[in-house]
Amino acid sequence: QVLLQESGGGLVRPGDSLRLSCAASGRTLRNYAVGWFRQAVGKDREFVAAFRSTGTKHYADSVKGRFAISRDNAKNTADLQMNSLLPEDTAVYYCTIGQPILSELRNPQSWYHWGQGTQVTVSS
Repeated sequence: QVLLQESGGGLVRPGDSLRLSCAASGRTLRNYAVGWFRQAVGKDREFVAAFRSTGTKHYADSVKGRFAISRDNAKNTADLQMNSLLPEDTAVYYCTIGQPILSELRNPQSWYHWGQGTQVTVSS
């Protein structure tokens, strides 16, 4: 059984930083791509970042330069460092693993397993 557990969400002010973490059990993360998606109220789930098993990293244009994805194979975890947060970053953030092809990275249906999500709220 695969279990992905996100942590690190919270309420912050614009310009602040947060670090989300995804802990995996039941699968070895280094064998998969790891992704972060988010879903704001009333909107579809959208791609944020991915760290492919090849070692390449990919980001949505809206977070490029502000967010950084990383993974720790020894701990079987993956993190999302979020800097210079904006109110429009407010959403539930989900960790996911899978083996999507490059052209399907941004498609949530191409990913296998999902965590329960962690709320990030950016507000003054």
